[in-house]
Amino acid sequence: MRLILIGQAAFAEKVLDGLRERGHDVAAVYCPPERPGARPDPVKVRAEALGIPVRQHRSLKGAEVQKEFEELRADLGVLAYVTQIVPQNVIDVPRLGCICFHPSLLPRYRGGSAIPWQIIKGETRTGVTVFWTDAGIDTGPILLQKEASIGPDDTAASLYYDKLFQLGVDVVLESVDLVAAGKAPKIPQDLAAGHYDPLCTDEHARIDWSRPVDEIYNLIRGCDPNPGAFVERDGTRIRLFDARRAEADHAAPGVIAAIDDRGIVIAAAGGGLRIGKMRAADKKVSAKEAAAALGLSVGVKL
Repeated sequence: MRLILIGQAAFAEKVLDGLRERGHDVAAVYCPPERPGARPDPVKVRAEALGIPVRQHRSLKGAEVQKEFEELRADLGVLAYVTQIVPQNVIDVPRLGCICFHPSLLPRYRGGSAIPWQIIKGETRTGVTVFWTDAGIDTGPILLQKEASIGPDDTAASLYYDKLFQLGVDVVLESVDLVAAGKAPKIPQDLAAGHYDPLCTDEHARIDWSRPVDEIYNLIRGCDPNPGAFVERDGTRIRLFDARRAEADHAAPGVIAAIDDRGIVIAAAGGGLRIGKMRAADKKVSAKEAAAALGLSVGVKL
């Protein structure tokens, strides 16, 4: 099939390679423009090396994008790790429409922060979905889904890179093959069985030590690496990473119970958490190093 690939980063790069290996004709690759001084996007580098046209628009809503899509005369659009909004007038241009990857078992956890929210809310099962795009946000008919597990110590980063990344690439490629064979289903989503979650930002990442230790642990894991769950002390926002469950020697919630080479232990309601790394400015360092720089000691309440 003749395809248009819309995506970014290593995920889209792997999808591009897989599409080519399967003999599909990728007519063009669309990815966002790089920020000033940033490295070129991996999918851009790969596409250029293969001689595939790369187009970068700050927005895909302009009339010129629709015109470009029309001139490409593609059979299918493939959205692989897309952060830009793809408007309906563009979605409708390929002969068979567009399909999109999403890192949850839709209709649950729609939105751009699906991975963090699944961990924050204590889920133990997850998966990936490829669906047919429509005018809504992650609301189109389901083409293919596969499940995965969320480990008790998984972070947003480990869940994505260790479990969902390759699974997602494989499911996207399998979905394209199903479309090419004329065997791709369109299963309507029961939207009442799921929900849309907002982007996970600092609005959601502040730690409340009055909450149970399990909730705080899930929050830190879900916000690792971004945006980083945080506490504030003397006007400084301190972000906590690389958390593990630990004993806290009956200290009050939020109080530092221990500091050693493995990190700092902070008490919480029902237990404690060992924090391996912290960030108070731009640099993430070991929690022990950060504690020394910030003047934190055993008995201090965060």
